[in-house]
Amino acid sequence: MATSASNVSEKLEQARAAVDPDYVPSDDEEYMSERQLNYFRMLLLDWKKSIHDAAGHTLQSLKDGPIREPDLNDRASSETDWGIELRTRDRQRKLIAKIDSALRNIDKGEYGYCEVTGDPIGLRRLIARPVATMTVEAQTAHERKEKVSRDD
Repeated sequence: MATSASNVSEKLEQARAAVDPDYVPSDDEEYMSERQLNYFRMLLLDWKKSIHDAAGHTLQSLKDGPIREPDLNDRASSETDWGIELRTRDRQRKLIAKIDSALRNIDKGEYGYCEVTGDPIGLRRLIARPVATMTVEAQTAHERKEKVSRDD
């Protein structure tokens, strides 16, 4: 994992060097221009690095030793906290797969376009959720269809 984290840090530094620190994508420029792609690459790599860092802290805490609370209520509370922490890390592990997919889409030139309709996803949506793969409309239709199939 250390090699992976250092690789992410290295790629992040390269991405940061390619983007002006004050830059924010705007609708006034060409959609998914090189500058915007570099911005989103930096955003995704930064997010991935923060997840790796948090996982490292959790791992270190686990290595520091077992829970040694003398009081049963304190011990139960600590174990519950650890359970929540580990579930959070599992969700973040799944998020890393989505981040990696978004980074591959940037490299292939497919980032920022809906995987269902091919329409632009939109800068505001991508800034809010850089791993978005569908427009709001396509996502809504997908969720509605999913809900109907669950109700059957």
